[in-house]
Amino acid sequence: MADPVEPPPLFENVDILGDSKEDDDLFISASQEQAESYRDDAHDTLNGDPNLTKLSLDDEKPEMENVPINNAEVIQDTMEQVETAGGDQFLEISITEPQKVGEGMGAYMAYRVATKTNMPIFKKREFSVTRRFSDFLGLHDKLSEKYLKVGRIIPPAPEKSVIGMTKIKISSQSEGSPSNGNDFVERRRASLERYLKRTAQHPVLVLDPDFREFLESDVELPKATSTSALSSAGVMRLFNKVGETVNKITYKMDETDPVSASQLSPLPITRPIKLQWFEDRLTHIEALETQLRKLHANVEAMVAYRKELSHLTNGVSRSAAMLSACEDHNSLSMALSHLADTEEKVEALHLEQANTDFFILCELLKDYLGLLGSVRDAFHERTKLFQHWQHSQQMLAKKREAKAKMELTNRSDKVDQAGAEVIEWEAKVERGQENFDKISKMIKMEVERFEKCRIHDFKMMFIKYLENHLNHQAQLVKYWEAFLPQAKAIA
Repeated sequence: MADPVEPPPLFENVDILGDSKEDDDLFISASQEQAESYRDDAHDTLNGDPNLTKLSLDDEKPEMENVPINNAEVIQDTMEQVETAGGDQFLEISITEPQKVGEGMGAYMAYRVATKTNMPIFKKREFSVTRRFSDFLGLHDKLSEKYLKVGRIIPPAPEKSVIGMTKIKISSQSEGSPSNGNDFVERRRASLERYLKRTAQHPVLVLDPDFREFLESDVELPKATSTSALSSAGVMRLFNKVGETVNKITYKMDETDPVSASQLSPLPITRPIKLQWFEDRLTHIEALETQLRKLHANVEAMVAYRKELSHLTNGVSRSAAMLSACEDHNSLSMALSHLADTEEKVEALHLEQANTDFFILCELLKDYLGLLGSVRDAFHERTKLFQHWQHSQQMLAKKREAKAKMELTNRSDKVDQAGAEVIEWEAKVERGQENFDKISKMIKMEVERFEKCRIHDFKMMFIKYLENHLNHQAQLVKYWEAFLPQAKAIA
């Protein structure tokens, strides 16, 4: 079990009763040094190759000397570079060869992460490393710590399964192999692979040093400290969510965004038009999440019914085979024997269709339920910055009131100090508003990208599902067409 960690404060960036705990600009978390690290790594890898410059940040060096990588304009430029690169740049990640390491309750599963790429930020074109499940959770925690507070949507890490992993730990080595039918190991392998691919699709996360180290550093990573299923950090994160909900009720957010008239109507409009973008978007996300949960539950039920149908078809096959052995009529006995063989093939087809439905439909829907949770997390961070900003405004009003009282009572010895405090809180209010505007802009950009990816993923899901469904039905027709002559031959 992981060592207990120091629980985070309930209100990470806001101190309702006193001064702000974090007055610095939150959008300099991945600051100049990190940006220079990205540029230097890309520059060293390129070595002057003109064919590998599309994702290099070295071209932006003069402008990026004093610009943090979290700046919205820089992020937009990076996204445009990735889109422009198109088919020239690729990053293929696959997870194979899950192996059980150790015995007993101290055992764990290790996965081989293989990567192929021509991106200049990586040192090699092909490489592979071995990672355990806790390494994936550790990577997610690092990315969330650095990027979530500035409004980025971080792909969620796969969920822990105490029951599933306990079965693996107490099983033998051969039973823990997916080749022997262990669904849990295969599902986890697939979910880990999807997690890495989603992270690699993000134009900023793919440049992160921790992500690159995870993929190409062939050394054991530091053990994550907050991956225990019932760790103190996990419990405190739950309490933090409750605290954030209470704070959102405490601070009323005016969700109105000024939008120019030219963006909405070709007709000349003189007065400004306001849209409640964030409130409407959050309502849309909540409604989408509700419907996806219903769809996911129904698809899971469909998969269960298909597996039950496969099991019942197996019973039909066995009964037909036994009846064939008891039948004296030769042609009828032969037809029953062929019926048993056909039903056995149909059984395998139903089971295959149930598995493909699960991996194509269920898993994608489950992933997007987690991604919608990540979108909500980004909205929570915006709420926290709004609280920080409002708290600074309240403190500024108190400091100004205190200064005015001192001036009225002619306490000249305290006026200078009060004036300095007013100036200090005015700066905090200005930074709070600036950070709030930045995270609002970042979330809008991230949500737009999320919607594009969602539409593309669902389109590909439907196409793949229909293709597999049609292939299964076509194969089913072939089986019964092959049996039809046997039925007609009964004399």
